[in-house]
Amino acid sequence: MGASRKREWERRAKDWPNRDASRFVAAGGIEWHVQVMGNGPWALLVHGTGASTHSFRDLAPALARDFSVLALDLPGHGFTGTPPAGRMSLPGFADLAAEVCRALDVAPALAVGHSAGAAVVARMALDGAIAPRGLAALNGALLPLRAPGAAFFKPVAKLLAALPMVPAIAAWRSDAPGRVERLLAGTGSRIDAAGLRGYRRLFADADHVGATLAMMANWDVAVLARDLARLTVPLALVIGANDRTIPPAEQRRVADLAPRATIDMQPGLGHLAHEEDPEGTAAILRARFESWRDAPA
Repeated sequence: MGASRKREWERRAKDWPNRDASRFVAAGGIEWHVQVMGNGPWALLVHGTGASTHSFRDLAPALARDFSVLALDLPGHGFTGTPPAGRMSLPGFADLAAEVCRALDVAPALAVGHSAGAAVVARMALDGAIAPRGLAALNGALLPLRAPGAAFFKPVAKLLAALPMVPAIAAWRSDAPGRVERLLAGTGSRIDAAGLRGYRRLFADADHVGATLAMMANWDVAVLARDLARLTVPLALVIGANDRTIPPAEQRRVADLAPRATIDMQPGLGHLAHEEDPEGTAAILRARFESWRDAPA
């Protein structure tokens, strides 16, 4: 069993969003921090790189009015333990998240992923680990990066992840005034004080930073991009029009690849649109879910 992060949660998360919904579960050889709330069909929420359940602090309760919600901290993120290095990858995360669902006897009817989390739920569906009525990608990172310098991104991340002092140094430097705010502003989003507190706490945690670097070093969506053509479930692409991390044009490329993809734009919002407007995001997800309920299989 990987090292437990429960003691860290008890010590440092007294005001963690939706703390009353938190629990710890053993699955896949590690201990997971998850949050469970609501009633109705199951909705699985998977956050993106460097985030945690706190990014769903308002979206999860909004969805819990109509769904039973399972939100989880990805391996090594937040307060979930870190698995062996070989599982810090997209296939590894998809397999591990499926083990959590099995451990909790959760069969998601709706699977929602933000950014890299969208790749996780798509991989789970493609591999038959889950059979949801539909998937929702919130500013999903479903295609390989095409930005200038992207070819050097993974080698640099691998190098940084391999240096034991880098996560501690990065966590220490995150305390510099305004550093976290500038990082989040670069996504095109403006989030509230609770969100900023959560990200500051995560970025000051060397274990979380180290796991984020390890994830980045091992992440590869090339196979997923090729597999999107055989994604048989509906895929709702919910897009922040001001996303500076994954330009909306990239999401339109996904829509061309996935046969049952639809697009919902969120004007004026950035990469963290679900944190900026959780009620609006929840309304889009409810509407899409209802349309899938009525559509023929």
